[in-house]
Amino acid sequence: MSGIELKSSAFTDHAPVPRRHALEGENESPPLTWSGVPEDATELVLLCEDPDAPSGSFVHWVVVGVDPHSDGTPAGQPPPGGTELTNGYGRPGWGGPHPPPGDEAHHYLFHLYALREPCVLPDSPSADQVHRAMDRARIADGTLVGLYHR
Repeated sequence: MSGIELKSSAFTDHAPVPRRHALEGENESPPLTWSGVPEDATELVLLCEDPDAPSGSFVHWVVVGVDPHSDGTPAGQPPPGGTELTNGYGRPGWGGPHPPPGDEAHHYLFHLYALREPCVLPDSPSADQVHRAMDRARIADGTLVGLYHR
């Protein structure tokens, strides 16, 4: 399986996510860029999750149907062609980091998956549901990790 390189101009891998992208800031999705998507990909799926959440992995963003010929998305915008599903806060689109005060920094995993065939997910998928679907369908993927604490 080939790898997708996923980056952000707002933070580097395993570095702090700026406050403007957090729920308590402007709650603006971070800018992302990617490369290395296989030619035979027909769809990209983006997931951002917090596996350190007290109640289990918390979904901050799920976007399906992303154009496989795209190479990124600006801050505050869904990826090209994508449909934003409902996040763990119960709203469609991006829901920024908001870990409990005093916790160690939580890890925010941005996963980008390339698929050969379109994927069907529920309107409000759990991180486990996304992972199970992607484990069966992905032909390539990439991950970027951001940190945030309050």
